[in-house]
Amino acid sequence: MITENILVLSEEEIKEKILQKGNIPKHIAIIMDGNGRWAQKRGLPRSAGHQAGVKTVKRVVQAAGEIKVSILTLFTFSTENWERPKSEVAAIMKLLYDATRQEMKELEEKNVRLITTGRIDQLSFQRRNILKKAISRTKNNTGLVLNLALNYSGRMEIIDAVKKLAQDVKNNKIKSGQIDEKLFHDYLYTDGLPDPDLLIRTSGEMRLSNFLLWQAAYTELYVTEVLWPDFSEKDFYLAIWDYQTRERRFGKV
Repeated sequence: MITENILVLSEEEIKEKILQKGNIPKHIAIIMDGNGRWAQKRGLPRSAGHQAGVKTVKRVVQAAGEIKVSILTLFTFSTENWERPKSEVAAIMKLLYDATRQEMKELEEKNVRLITTGRIDQLSFQRRNILKKAISRTKNNTGLVLNLALNYSGRMEIIDAVKKLAQDVKNNKIKSGQIDEKLFHDYLYTDGLPDPDLLIRTSGEMRLSNFLLWQAAYTELYVTEVLWPDFSEKDFYLAIWDYQTRERRFGKV
């Protein structure tokens, strides 16, 4: 629970407190919402909000690495986002390419391993290529795993998993009686990753927006009114502090 006592503390003081508590969430997912509204409030094009949002990503990745978060999953671009104005989509895709190319060396230096989740094969060759290059160059890094959910849909992920599972049953690779939650998880895009402990959503919207629908079954949710470009390291630490005050029962007493 966020109290006035914790709010008056500085960023470094909150960071020290959450480190002292020790139960840092291993996997944090973030719905990075509010770029467009941030730009509109300032009379700027929506693309300016996305550019500002990239700077926030860099801050949060740095902060997550410093406190030894294992996995950071960022909802970067959804399948529904293709329905936005073409100019905005083009700006986002260019930003994705430029940011990946520019930050590749720093990801290597910071020991961050980049991976992606979603239908990456539907991105343009140029975008796929730069992502594959960054993934290859960081694959041996042992620090924070930065997972970009790109061209991602939670419902589509489940449908794709069902299709692959059905095909394997048809081909006698598995038997229908073997299907359980653990096996099904192996067919999701996030195979190999634990479910998120904490999911943060900025901009105050109270919904999952088709993000990690299967994986977030028992994830702790934290919603803040802060727009993503304004989301600071202190805001990030406050979300973790709130997580640390909760008792996770996973449906048990």
